[in-house]
Amino acid sequence: MTPVLEILSLLVSLLAFAILARSLLTWFPIDRSGPIFQALDAITDPVLQPLRRVIPPIGMIDITPMVAMFLLFGIARALGSGA
Repeated sequence: MTPVLEILSLLVSLLAFAILARSLLTWFPIDRSGPIFQALDAITDPVLQPLRRVIPPIGMIDITPMVAMFLLFGIARALGSGA
């Protein structure tokens, strides 16, 4: 695998983990205007917002982060295998 594909695969995986971190932080009573939450919003919103226009919430549960993570891990795996 070329170094460029390795770096892209790593970046896509890091984006998926950032989405996971953002999702987990919503479970805790923390200040959403804090620097960590704002950074995660800035990193993950370009991926989550377009998906939210397509994927409706199920009741009160937003499954968009889970769908995004599955897609991103699939992309990272495809990049990692050289496909």
